Amino acid sequence: MKKLFITLTLVLVLPVLSNGWGFFAHKTIAQVAVYALPKTMQAFYFRHLDEIVKKSVAPDERREADPAEAPRHFIDIDHFGDDPFGAMPKAWDEATAKYTADTLRKYGTVPWTVLEVKEKLTEAFRQRDTTAIIALSADLCHYIADAHVPLHTTVNYDGQLSGQTGMHSLWESKLPERHIAKYKLDSKPAKYIKDPQAAIWAVVQESYGFLGATFDLEEVVTRNFTPETKYTFSHRYGKTRRSYSDAFADAYHDKVGGMVAYRLKQAPTAVASMWLTAWQDAGRPDLNALMSRKPGKEEKARLAAELKLWDKNELVPQNMLLAMQKEKTVERADEINSADQTPTTAPAEAAPAPTVVPAPEPASMPVAPKKVKTKVKTEAGNAKQKAKAKAKKADDGW
Repeated sequence: MKKLFITLTLVLVLPVLSNGWGFFAHKTIAQVAVYALPKTMQAFYFRHLDEIVKKSVAPDERREADPAEAPRHFIDIDHFGDDPFGAMPKAWDEATAKYTADTLRKYGTVPWTVLEVKEKLTEAFRQRDTTAIIALSADLCHYIADAHVPLHTTVNYDGQLSGQTGMHSLWESKLPERHIAKYKLDSKPAKYIKDPQAAIWAVVQESYGFLGATFDLEEVVTRNFTPETKYTFSHRYGKTRRSYSDAFADAYHDKVGGMVAYRLKQAPTAVASMWLTAWQDAGRPDLNALMSRKPGKEEKARLAAELKLWDKNELVPQNMLLAMQKEKTVERADEINSADQTPTTAPAEAAPAPTVVPAPEPASMPVAPKKVKTKVKTEAGNAKQKAKAKAKKADDGW
């Protein structure tokens, strides 16, 4: 009994890390952002829609291999005092002069990451580099989307400091996956951004403004639940994990669903606007000339049909949201390997399709005031990791 108590205590204390909006929301934002583009860019981006949507989660996938990736997704702005937005210089050089680059990277760099990737995308447009344009557009989409999540602006990112562990995946993954049918995805069209630095910092500050309601409303809903009804436990790979129950998630969504829907609707416009800004800053290159073939009647008809569904908020009812569709498996010829070439690890399990709860009108928006991954390490892999840990970068510049 004592061992069971200790085990459950550890489960309740250990945070479950999440990487940003869940894959489902990231893919949704990427798709809608393409619809929000002007016609001069839309045909090119629609041609590569599937690829952009798929690559929109690439930054999260890189976190396992790249130790420098994680800080690019957030900024724990509340670490910098009671008036963090007044104290924090918005330009990277000024911020590093005040706090040092190491400190900024420790507490997150998402606004500066957005600006860095935007400049790289601008250069890719100048170079007419199709491959880079697609990859950087997807990356930029991811980081801007992450900046729209309130829990990406605080040290208490998972509720681990307030006894609310699990808040991260609840807010950004479970709520939109279960209630996407309630949200209006008809985001506003993209507009040129005169001051990208001010724009991304405004996004971060708006996200930070929702933190109070994010935590407070969880406490309000908790009053109607017992620990047995509030949480569910799962045991996998020798570890016990705790998560919020579906019943609690639905009750919590009744309180904060408007906030989640609001941020999910704003993100695609911000993404498309930053894409547009990079393109215009590069001299408005002819994107149609970068396509191997001009859009035919069928492709134009598909784009028109999807734009119509988007405008009427019918993407979900008509099953046209790519995030809700199963990815097509690539067929390969059978391989016969020798015994020493046979894989020793089991293939990864496919993620379950999100549960969509049909519903009426979206909840009213409150007043504004990390996915579990299993790594299998070999001895060689551990040696490489230790070698990497010893290596230090001399350049602290952004």
